[in-house]
Amino acid sequence: MERRTFLKWSLSVGALAALEVTGWGCSRDQKSMSHPIRLPALPYKLDALEPYLSEETLRFHYGKHHKGYVSNANRLVTDTRLENLSLAEIMRESFQPKACDQSAIFNNAAQVFNHTFYWNSMKPGGGGAPQGLMEEWLTTSFGSTKSFREAFMDTARGRFASGWTWLVRNESQLAVMDTANAVAPSVQGMQPLLVLDVWEHAYYLDYQNQRDKYIEAFLDHLVNWEFAASNLGEA
Repeated sequence: MERRTFLKWSLSVGALAALEVTGWGCSRDQKSMSHPIRLPALPYKLDALEPYLSEETLRFHYGKHHKGYVSNANRLVTDTRLENLSLAEIMRESFQPKACDQSAIFNNAAQVFNHTFYWNSMKPGGGGAPQGLMEEWLTTSFGSTKSFREAFMDTARGRFASGWTWLVRNESQLAVMDTANAVAPSVQGMQPLLVLDVWEHAYYLDYQNQRDKYIEAFLDHLVNWEFAASNLGEA
C-alpha cells in the first residue's frame, strides 16, 4: 500500500477506532465472544430528541433497523475469516471499491457503523451555528457557515433513494458528500465528521415525504458539533 493511501486510511478509520474504544463497536479483545459485533446503547433516552425526532421513530429505527444490522452482521461473519476482526476491519476487508453492489457482509457491518455514527451526530439541545474550531474549518472550506449549510441541504435533499449525507475531512479541506445505501467515507479514504441518515425510514414517521423539514431540524436543533470537532484529528 502506498504511503499516502495508508495515511489516508489510518485517518479515516480513526472514527471507527474511537467508537470501538468507547464501546460503540467491537474491538479485538472481544473476538472470543459469540457475537462480537454489539448493539451499542443510545447516547440519550429514546424521547430525548423530541419534538424533532419522536420516541416512536427512535424505538423503531434503533430497536428494529440498527439491531437488525447487528444481528445480520454477526450471522454473516460466523465461520468466516472475518469473524475475529473488529468492525472497522470487517468493513475494510469486505468493501469492493469497483463493485456496483456491495456484499451482504459489508452492507450490514457498514450499517452498524453508519447508524452508530448517526446517533452520535445528534444530541438534545444541539444544532445551530458551530463555534470555535468547527466554525473555522467550515469557513475555510466553504467560505462561510451559511454556504456549508446550503451545500449540506442541497446534498441531502438531492440524494435519490436510500443513503447518507456526510460532512467529511479530505486531507486539509472539509467537504459534503453523499453515499448510497451502506457505503461510508471511511472506506474511501476520508474522515467522517458527522452524518445524516436520509433513508426514508429515518424520518417518515415524523415528516412523511417532507425531507427538507427533517434536514432543517437536524441542522437547527440536533446536530452535535462537539462530536464533529472531536473527529477532525490531525493528518
